[in-house]
Amino acid sequence: MSDIPSGHPDVEFVEASTPFKHFLRVDVFRFRHRLFSGEWSAQRSYDVLRRGQAAAIVLYDPERESVVLVEQFRLPALLAGGSPWQLEAAAGLIDKDEAPEAVAIRETREETGLALRSKPVLIQRYLPSAGGSDESVSLYCARVDSAAARGVHGLIDEHEDIRVIVKTIVEIEALLDRGAIESGHTLIGLYWLLRHRDRLRRLWA
Repeated sequence: MSDIPSGHPDVEFVEASTPFKHFLRVDVFRFRHRLFSGEWSAQRSYDVLRRGQAAAIVLYDPERESVVLVEQFRLPALLAGGSPWQLEAAAGLIDKDEAPEAVAIRETREETGLALRSKPVLIQRYLPSAGGSDESVSLYCARVDSAAARGVHGLIDEHEDIRVIVKTIVEIEALLDRGAIESGHTLIGLYWLLRHRDRLRRLWA
C-alpha cells in the first residue's frame, strides 16, 4: 500500500498502490476531486511518477559576465528525439532530511568543483510536469568564480561523467535564441538571470 497524501478539502482518496519501484517509482491512486461546479467528479484512477523534490542552481559570474553550466549524457533526452548531450544548470535530488539550499550547494561542488561566493538566491519552486509527476524543483542562483571552472566531475558510484562548460551571457542568449538548451530548470533559471542580472550585481557588490 502506497502512502496517501495528507488531506485536502478538494480531494478524497479511495486507494493507493505502488506497482513499480526501482530508481523511479510509480503509484496508482483511486480518488475523486471537487469540480468547478462544486460537485464531485466520478472516481478516477491515475498513475503518478513519484520523483520527489530536487534542487537546481544557476551559477553566475558577474565580473566576467559568464555562466557555469554542466554537460552530461541524458538517455531520456535521446528517447525524446533530441541530443543525449544536454547543457544544464547543476542539479540533484533532495534526500529526506536535506534542505533544498544545502542540496544546491552540494551539487555545485560535486558537479563543478566550485565553491559558491554568495548565499544562494531563491528564484522559485516549480513543477516540471504536474500532469504526470510529483517532482518539484527549488531553483536558485548564486555567484561563482568562472575562472576556476574546468574539468570533468561527478560521483563515480553514481556513474556521473559531468563536464563543466563556461558560457558568456552573449553566448547564453545565442543558445537560447536557437533552442539549443532544452532542460526545463536550466531554461527557467537562465531567462530569470537575463532579467535580474542588474539586481544581482547590486546585491553582491
